[in-house]
Amino acid sequence: MKKVDDGTSRATRFRAGRELRRQIRRSVHGSWAPPKDRPDPVERLVELDRGRRASLTPIRYARMASSPFAFYRGAAGLMAADLSETPRTGLTVQLAGDAHVGNFGLFATPERNLVFDADDFDETLPGPWEWDLKRLGASLVLVARWNHFSGETGREAARTASASYRHHVRDLARIPYLDAWYSHLDLRSANRLVGGRAQRLFERELAAAQRRTMFRAFPQLARRVGRTARIRDEPPLIRHYSSAVDRRSIEEAFRRYRSSVPEERRTLLDRYRLVDVAEKVVGVGSVGTRCAIGLFLADPDLLEPLFLQVKEALPSVYEPYLGRARFSSHAERVVVGQRLVQEASDLFLGWTHSSGHDFYVRQLRDMRYASDLTALGPNQLLAQAELCGVSLARAHARTGDPAALAGYLGTGAAFDEALARFSEAYARQTERDHAELRRAVKRGRVATAG
Repeated sequence: MKKVDDGTSRATRFRAGRELRRQIRRSVHGSWAPPKDRPDPVERLVELDRGRRASLTPIRYARMASSPFAFYRGAAGLMAADLSETPRTGLTVQLAGDAHVGNFGLFATPERNLVFDADDFDETLPGPWEWDLKRLGASLVLVARWNHFSGETGREAARTASASYRHHVRDLARIPYLDAWYSHLDLRSANRLVGGRAQRLFERELAAAQRRTMFRAFPQLARRVGRTARIRDEPPLIRHYSSAVDRRSIEEAFRRYRSSVPEERRTLLDRYRLVDVAEKVVGVGSVGTRCAIGLFLADPDLLEPLFLQVKEALPSVYEPYLGRARFSSHAERVVVGQRLVQEASDLFLGWTHSSGHDFYVRQLRDMRYASDLTALGPNQLLAQAELCGVSLARAHARTGDPAALAGYLGTGAAFDEALARFSEAYARQTERDHAELRRAVKRGRVATAG
């Protein structure tokens, strides 16, 4: 990634960002029309799924076919290709990558404080800041349409996310780098930002997040067997490996993972021993990748559980357009990108490899909670949009040049309006692509499974 502090002052970089508007007008970010040679979306999805477990892709397509927003969640690769055709300012940040609204939520820091932030980094890579905003904006419009809100509500949600981003980038450009790095979005700050629009939502989400602990997860995910425990099978989503080779591969991945954890945290990790592993299907975009959970126990009498998730890291969908990251593995790319973008990352976050596959590891659940987007009212969606904008602004200010970004965005709403136009146009594109997938399912071109 290009070094931000190249010896020029913030004021100089702010002016350079403002001058950039002459070359790339802010309004041009509002345009979207599919190129004439745009590939068939279903054929492209099938092509992108090479390398995934073929036995699981029917679950992926069933989930994607359920709604345009579910399709969008699983079609980051399609959008990456589309974004590569849009105008770029040349200002680079560490992209969250898959910055749709469903990938933001509450989680606990290692100090056990609940914060609001992005929480999915499979696609993270240095790239154009605009791409994260466009991925977010279109997702907000899709959620608004999914919930049968007015067209203006969807556009306003995209504008709100953009304005929130713009204001907070400007604020962060004015303060010392250390202060910008330490900035965070805890629940008190979030409530202050959105006021009464989401008070009840936050209270409900706070209570839900606090319930998502290892101890509460244990009876749902595992059962006691004498002085040890076993993960519960819930096929086809959770099941023990039928292949001893696959099981040993995941066990080896967990053993190798230890070396990627900071030394002081290995002391804690070493108090636990791995007692069981099982394959687990997760998400929409990740279905078909190699994912598993490991159950670790400390004192068997007290039944101290630790659930760790090991998840395969594939090449970022942005790599064909932005180039490969400098890291030795895709898993290291994900972990380092997450540490750059997030305010505070999982205590046990690390990476590993086994049998020719890259994996990253993190705790399962551990007070993570994402909003039920179908339960949001219009005001709550706007509140969510504002918080997502703040989160991306903080991430991009940490890894890019906030002064240049602030200069380019300015104090007016030109970019906000452009993002709203793009978001609505791309939401319609997603609906067309989703309809193509449903037709393909009906005609038997792709198989689905519940």
